[in-house]
Amino acid sequence: MSGELSLLNHQRVRPLNRRLFRDLILELLTELSHAKDFDLTVHVVNAREMTRLNETHLQHGGSTDVITFDYAEAVSADALMGEIFVCMDEALIQAARFKTTWQTELVRYVVHGTLHLRGYDDTRPIARRKMKREENRLVNELNRRFRLRKLDSKTKVAT
Repeated sequence: MSGELSLLNHQRVRPLNRRLFRDLILELLTELSHAKDFDLTVHVVNAREMTRLNETHLQHGGSTDVITFDYAEAVSADALMGEIFVCMDEALIQAARFKTTWQTELVRYVVHGTLHLRGYDDTRPIARRKMKREENRLVNELNRRFRLRKLDSKTKVAT
């Protein structure tokens, strides 16, 4: 394993600048998370697919924002192996709810999934707060380094 990243866009809800999204995820993995080795697939899906995954694998009803599958045998600070599924429909809903953009929400979901692969846990209140602080820090840093609005491949943003 070295640095393998696959990005699969299975949704038609919003046009996605896959090249920029891939570059952003690589920056998250290599520069911000300092992963020495990774084998990661990120899937961008619609609500129907996310509902199927959520019900099949987690026995939860309905859609959700992000589901992470960790395939590493042991949590390692240097290696990540897994799949992250992020839901575009949920990003649109949550962006309206939290008065942000769907692009920022989508990035937040990938960050959240990556943190789970790094061993962060959000099931207990203290651990959840720790994870949320790190999630916010990473999202803010990615927002500083990238023009997140350009994740919409149809958006023209002045340089």
